[in-house]
Amino acid sequence: MAQWTSAVGAAQLARLLNSQQDRPAPGTRRPPAYRALADGIRLLVLEGRVPVAARLPAERELALSLSVSRTTVAAAYEALRGEGFLESRRGAGSWTAVPAGNPLPARGLEPLPPEALGSVIDLGCASLPAPEPWLTRAVQGALEELPPYAHTHGDYPAGLPALRAMIAERYTARGVPTMPEQIMVTTGAMGAIDAICHLFGGRGERIAVESPSYANILQLMREAGARLVPVAMAEGLSGWDMDRWRQVLRESAPRLAYVVADFHNPTGALADEDQRRRMVDAARSAGTVLVADETMGHLWLDEKYADGGMPRPVCAFDPAGSTVITVGSASKAFWAGMRIGWVRAAPDVIRSLVAARAYADLGTPVLEQLAVNWLFSTGGWEQALDLRRAQARENRDALVAAVRRELPDWEFEVPDGGLTLWVRAGGLSGSRLAEAGERVGVRVPSGPRFGVDGAFEGYVRLPFTVGGAVAEEAAVRLAAAARLVETGATGGAEAPRTFVA
Repeated sequence: MAQWTSAVGAAQLARLLNSQQDRPAPGTRRPPAYRALADGIRLLVLEGRVPVAARLPAERELALSLSVSRTTVAAAYEALRGEGFLESRRGAGSWTAVPAGNPLPARGLEPLPPEALGSVIDLGCASLPAPEPWLTRAVQGALEELPPYAHTHGDYPAGLPALRAMIAERYTARGVPTMPEQIMVTTGAMGAIDAICHLFGGRGERIAVESPSYANILQLMREAGARLVPVAMAEGLSGWDMDRWRQVLRESAPRLAYVVADFHNPTGALADEDQRRRMVDAARSAGTVLVADETMGHLWLDEKYADGGMPRPVCAFDPAGSTVITVGSASKAFWAGMRIGWVRAAPDVIRSLVAARAYADLGTPVLEQLAVNWLFSTGGWEQALDLRRAQARENRDALVAAVRRELPDWEFEVPDGGLTLWVRAGGLSGSRLAEAGERVGVRVPSGPRFGVDGAFEGYVRLPFTVGGAVAEEAAVRLAAAARLVETGATGGAEAPRTFVA
């Protein structure tokens, strides 16, 4: 019986390997070709970009795709077997593995467990601590409202009527008339997009995505069996090339398109109203359903966006409601532990999503819905957002200053909102920086996690979720990781010192 559960083709593996950029330091020698190949495959496994238990191509096939000798591939496979990253059996081929005692690589950007935070600075998860005292007050308010609901079955597949009405009112106040029947409450934005993908994007369906885009959503779509169609973002914070979008939508005719128009994750770009209008027009012309993710939309950090300075929602340019589905969430704006999201769409789409939900999670926890409704109805949401923006702004400025001081060759633009910096890492491999970072005590996601088929190897994403002395220490450790990559060091690094904020 074969031990592998999936397969990686020779052409696909070659694309992933060729995307890994290396810049050897002056005076250093390149490793032998077999060693470089083995290291490249090992990195792909450690990052989760090639799954564990994935069958690798035969030696001859990979050699042809990489234009190297079969002897080089055979030696690389043998080195990986010796290190525990490859297993083989005659007649069954070779498949990826991880050495005993190593944790399985994460496919997304899961946060570190709390017990690891004393020695590792986590720049993988773009989330902030809860804005107290508003979390406690919201939960207390929810408990006061709970008794009438406790006398019911507690299942509300579309969400609590009071919260649906409140979310609808908030869209109406933003200039987009909305009825409660156009709202479904979900378990976070991920739950919302998962439901949308299953309704519209069946296995094999094309989904157009920004390139780069949010790593966890890309992985969700891959695992749903979607065929991702990347549309390159413009350089810097200018964001969306609408001519390119129109061409891709016209030629590929994807069933869905996914965009983050409000402080895009990971680049921080903000789409202006003309871009939003043209995006909706292009999707409508192509017959594509446009999913607009607003999870970062409340996190503007520049005062010019206060008092109505933000562009209108994407759905404002779809008055008939036939093209745009909007996803929102309390998880980024308030607290990641508050797993409340929502979908705004045409009533018939909401009915279909609710019907399909019976075979998924049935509904969202009542107590958390009551907590968010309390925040919305009392003004606590706005006051919590003021705290959140102040904290994110302070963290952003501290991290920007620290990275510019410690890593002056790294390039990035400072966004006006959101939670992330998209950084070109001075010609270094983002994958190798991520690996070296683990050894010196800073966890950072590499650029390829945010792309399709190995794109953005020269980038890393840095969330401004730490500030002050922790941000300074994070930059120091990133600089240490960069030095390890530049010198090609492969031995064990000095254990990171425990850091207490």
